[in-house]
Amino acid sequence: MFLGQFSYTLDDKGRLTIPSRFREELPAQIVVTRGLDRCLVLYPIDVWKEISQKVTSLPITDPRGRALRRVFFADAADAELDRQGRLLIPDRLREYAGLDVSSDVVVVGLDRFIELWSPTRWEVQSNGEMESVSEDPAIWGSLQI
Repeated sequence: MFLGQFSYTLDDKGRLTIPSRFREELPAQIVVTRGLDRCLVLYPIDVWKEISQKVTSLPITDPRGRALRRVFFADAADAELDRQGRLLIPDRLREYAGLDVSSDVVVVGLDRFIELWSPTRWEVQSNGEMESVSEDPAIWGSLQI
């Protein structure tokens, strides 16, 4: 389970050190791709396979299904951590997420997967979501806690 948020810095080769508590949970095979909110997502291979099966089950005759396939698969890359627990993030994915070489990255654990954010985008996204969740108590009721 991936929980919490951490700040790290990309090195001059575009590698990101993954928090040690996350490395313990990550399998050898992971996939990195674009997230829907201008972030990047790291999926353990079992989670990736589960989600990709759902995406590929969408009909290709539906324009929304085709669009989701493109967003989900086009920039996906197989990835693995090196011996120091670093992940090389492809240039096109760094560009998409607004991450430059040597820039700071917020690493966010979301239970079954991990998101990578530019600090500025994370602050805007996180603050906006806190407001919307606070203003809509019905979301908490839907959890049936």
